[in-house]
Amino acid sequence: MTVTVKCPTCQRPVPWVPGSKWRPFCSERCRLIDLGDWLDESHRISEPAGEDLGRDWLDADADEGERRH
Repeated sequence: MTVTVKCPTCQRPVPWVPGSKWRPFCSERCRLIDLGDWLDESHRISEPAGEDLGRDWLDADADEGERRH
């Protein structure tokens, strides 16, 4: 049984097999459209709501650095 996924760009069915050169995309065109959306920042990975993980990490490094000196 062949697993089929939807192309993230155009929603056409794409068989999930080694012969599907552009999977999960149906074509190079759809892959490039998606890449352009990431480069244009239309797609982005958001932070968890209400958390600033980067700041905690920076504060922890600063505290540790101060203890070394």
